[in-house]
Amino acid sequence: MQIRWHGHSCFEFTDSVTVVTDPHDGKSLGISPPSASADVVLISHDHFDHNSFKTIRGSHKVVFAYVGEFDFNGFKFLGLETDHDDVGGAKRGKNVMYTMVLDDISICHCGDLGNMPGDDVIERIAGIDILMVPVGGVYTMDIPNLIRFIERVGPRVIVPMHYRVGGLSIPINAVDPFLRSFDLDAEHVGNEIDLSADELPNETTIWVFSR
Repeated sequence: MQIRWHGHSCFEFTDSVTVVTDPHDGKSLGISPPSASADVVLISHDHFDHNSFKTIRGSHKVVFAYVGEFDFNGFKFLGLETDHDDVGGAKRGKNVMYTMVLDDISICHCGDLGNMPGDDVIERIAGIDILMVPVGGVYTMDIPNLIRFIERVGPRVIVPMHYRVGGLSIPINAVDPFLRSFDLDAEHVGNEIDLSADELPNETTIWVFSR
């Protein structure tokens, strides 16, 4: 499987099917737009920096904040409802985390997770291989709660996303405060990575993507 980062919370996963998560249009954020074609586009919530499915090429299936199980060409997906804030969604609405399994690797993309999910949700993602989490704060979980969430999930790989990069117009924090707060070394993997299940680390590792 190949994983490629298109900035912000937009990732492209390619196995025998290509999945893109939370696409943005680039110009609204001050960064480059994603250049990708997909079979499936997963959108965690209806905010402009996560819902630009028209930016993605191909006659893709768009899954818009869907809660529950669904499949595409034999691949299984699960949408789990969470909150975009710490008051039950009253400020920013709901958020859907998506899980999927590609090339025998389990992935959870957290979207704009704003509060600790309930025990039932955490049980569904406990022990996930790759956990993609928003670390820039302001509109998402603060770092102390985010670290508690990650520790409860116990992933093999943590992938930070939704943080400030050069040119970004949204006032969120850079990735460094998160990295300094977590007692793990971070591995900088570049823009994309190719991996198989047997190449996943045995101990929890942070992978930082770049564009």
